[in-house]
Amino acid sequence: MVSALLLGSISTVVDTSELQRRAFNEAFSRHDLDWEWDREQYRAMLAGNGGSDRIAEYARSVGASVDADAVHATKSAIFQERLASSAARPRPGVAETIRAAREAGLRVGLVTSTSKENVTALLDAVTDDIDAATLDVVVDSSRVERTKPDPGAYTVALGELGFDASQCLAVEDNVGGVRAAVAAGVPCVAFPNENTGSHDFADAAGRVDRLDLAELRSLADR
Repeated sequence: MVSALLLGSISTVVDTSELQRRAFNEAFSRHDLDWEWDREQYRAMLAGNGGSDRIAEYARSVGASVDADAVHATKSAIFQERLASSAARPRPGVAETIRAAREAGLRVGLVTSTSKENVTALLDAVTDDIDAATLDVVVDSSRVERTKPDPGAYTVALGELGFDASQCLAVEDNVGGVRAAVAAGVPCVAFPNENTGSHDFADAAGRVDRLDLAELRSLADR
């Protein structure tokens, strides 16, 4: 029986994938890098998890030497600014599913590999639709030693909630997130974003294009 619903990234709440890609490209320009990631290229990159590691790996692939952490910090600042000024809305069914879960007595969490600042920017952007106070646990990159696909973020969430993995259900929008949940023993449903729809979510218990609590519980029961 599902006792907790764990949303696995900020893009399970709002589809920020394209906003993130554009923020990367703007950061490259600010750092005088002649790089531009198009959608096809970025979609391939999203098969793994990112941050400064994604920048460093790309730099190695093109034989460039860059301060990946500095570029990523610029990208994060741009992303947060753009998100704050956007008309961001939760993805289909997300706000309704959070409310339904709370009404059904489930605990709800956000279990991410992104920064605390990105999480704050997200929750501020959707404050009219989702009350951050309704989240029982929020995990960000500052609370773990290793980010996804390492299962550490889920281990932290389970410990804080006091639940066994089998009592929880995760929803993830990318393959690395699904792998992290499964490695922690948490059943996971894939909820791809606009740039991860073509990825292989074979490890997930199911795949949906909108959130619905009854459907999620049914998939978890399988």
